[in-house]
This record gives sequence, structure tokens and C-alpha cells, in this order.
Amino acid sequence: MTGKAAFVYSDELLNYHFHPDHPFNQKRVLLTKELLEAAGQLNEDDLITPRVATDRELALFHDTAYMEALKKASNGLLSENKGLEFGIGTEDTPIFPGMHEAAAALTGASLTAVDAVLQGKVKHAFNSGGGLHHGLKRKAAGFCIYNDGAVAIKYIREKYNARVLYVDTDAHHGDGVQWAFYDDPNVCTFSIHETGRYLFPGTGNVSERGIKDGHGYAFNLPIDAFTEDESFLQLYESAFREIAAYFQPDVIVTQNGADAHCYDPLTHLCATTIIYEKIPKLAHTLAHQYCDGKWIALGGGGYDIWRVVPRAWAQVWNVMKTGEALTGELPASWLEKWQQEAPRPLPAQWQDGSDIVPDIPRKQDITEKNALMLEQLLKYTKLPNSDKRS
Repeated sequence: MTGKAAFVYSDELLNYHFHPDHPFNQKRVLLTKELLEAAGQLNEDDLITPRVATDRELALFHDTAYMEALKKASNGLLSENKGLEFGIGTEDTPIFPGMHEAAAALTGASLTAVDAVLQGKVKHAFNSGGGLHHGLKRKAAGFCIYNDGAVAIKYIREKYNARVLYVDTDAHHGDGVQWAFYDDPNVCTFSIHETGRYLFPGTGNVSERGIKDGHGYAFNLPIDAFTEDESFLQLYESAFREIAAYFQPDVIVTQNGADAHCYDPLTHLCATTIIYEKIPKLAHTLAHQYCDGKWIALGGGGYDIWRVVPRAWAQVWNVMKTGEALTGELPASWLEKWQQEAPRPLPAQWQDGSDIVPDIPRKQDITEKNALMLEQLLKYTKLPNSDKRS
């Protein structure tokens, strides 16, 4: 690790694996890494080996009884009823051998990224294996066992006393992280996601603003199903700029779910790879504007692991490393290797063609509804910042 950015990776991050038919498939982490290597964008000097989160670190956010249940589940020693009490053994989050260890490894990778940035070793760090934003204090949810983002932010607050802006662009609301800091004025959360009227977890209304001292530090943009690139980006860019100016963070943590794409099988948004170029570029710009470049990026959702996630996450790294997204053709060696296993033809270009988006007759109505949501959110950023800082 000798550059200005670190890519956190080890093969242990691939052990977070429920079963072969489960939509959450960490092969996407390997596909991303190999795509970057084939493109000449990632080499040994960029890599940093993660550590495993300790029990004490996990307990910064998670309940110890929940952690003990996960350890028993990992070894096949937890009863079904007890598992359901903690949200494990469900269709979304089934039990698998070594699940505690696998989740602790993902969380440790996010902590490794935090230390690399906040100890000044690099400006930016990326843990594509992280971003498990639905995990709750004592319950698994939505494919997420330990909430590495929440643990990492608690760790930042305890060890570095830095003010954190958390930005979540997953198609699903970043509920677990929001609730973890709902009363904390030193952590600001912003989630842009498909409305909960249609999609898990059903939360993330614009009216969710925080409580007690944390009131005014939670921001949500629930956007309509079938939202396309132009509307998504207009909302994201306007809100992110306003919120960063309002909060004045010391460090930015982004959750980079790749499931807003029109190919994603679990959501109803209609974005293309255009947003996955713009999302990290704005994070990069604002991190340098407000935080001397301090930016930690995590992975997240993304269930078309072949055609979408590797390109989307690779662009996060490309922006971290060079400030720019890549264009043109994907590496032939990567395509040749993985097309043998992929169930559909792999795209040959970094960018999608405009013809992949289905015709949406309600496009104008959707855009107007989204604009109204943005207007509601932005009114909360107009209060003088000096009146809101603790």
C-alpha cells in the first residue's frame, strides 16, 4: 500500500455465503477485484490485508447476547426458536457454518479501512465486502448479520472523535445505520433509496429526522419505483452537497450498493452505470472539500453479480485511485474467464447503452414526485449550521 488509496481485500471476505441459491453472493467481491487487476487499475501496492473484528469492537454496536447466539449458530448449536428471536434461520438470513467468523471478517475489513484513512496512511479506502446496512443491534435482517458500517462509525467516534457523514446509495433504505445514530448529533446519515411502499425494509421516509440531540441529523430521499438516471443524480447531487455543507463532516463514509440498476432482480429502479460513475465522483469531490480527502467506501447490495456489480464497484476504486471513472471496453481476459461461468452474456463496455432501460410511460410523473421529495428534504438543511452543531 503505497498510493493515496487502499483496497481492502482477502479471500476470507468470500466466506460470507448463505447457500448457492441465495441472492447475496460474495463472488461479486472477487469479480470486482479481478476486473480491476485485468484493467491495470489494481496492483499489490494498492492492497491492504484486513483484520478480523474483535468481540469488543463488535459490541460497540451489537448486543453481546446476539453475538453469543451467532457463535452458537456458527457451530450448529442454536435452537430454531432462539435463532428466530435474533433474526437468523430465516429465508433472508439463513444459518451457515462459520457465520459469526465470516461476518466478523467483513466488519474487520471496514475497521481496517477506517484505520488506514484516519491514521493518515491513505486518503481513501474501499472495502467492497462491507456495507451490510440492515443489521440491527440484536437482530440480523435483510442478508446482514453484523452491521459493519454501524460498527465502523462507532469505532470512529470512540477512537478518533471525528464527525461522520454517512451516505447510502443502496436501493434499500440504510435503516440499521440510521437507527444506530438516530440520537447522535455527531453522525449525520443520508440515504437515497427506493420508497418503502414497494421495497424492504419499508422505512426511510423523508420525515425520519432523528430524535433527542440527534434530531436534524437524519436525511432520507425515498424515490419512486422506476426512477431513471437523470432524476436519481439530480436528487443525489443536490442533497449530498447541501447536507455536507450543513453538517461539515470530518470524514465521509459511503455505502455503495449497486442494486438501483435496471438489471437488478430485487428492486424496481431503472438506473444504468452512469450513476455508478457519478456517485463516487461527488463523494470524492466533497471529501476533499470538507474532510481533507478522508473517505471510506463500503460495498452493499447488488444482486446482478455478473453484469452490474463488478463494473459499479470497480468505478468506486477507479475514482479513488485516479479521480476518474474508466470508459471504453472491458478487459478481454476478464470477459473470457468469467463468461464461461456467467449465466448471461457479459457487457463488453464499462458503460451501458441507453437501450437497456425499458420504456417508462410515467417517467415525467416519477421525476416530478421525486423533485417534491427533494424539496421537502432540502428545507431541513436551511437552518444555520452553527445552531445545529454540538
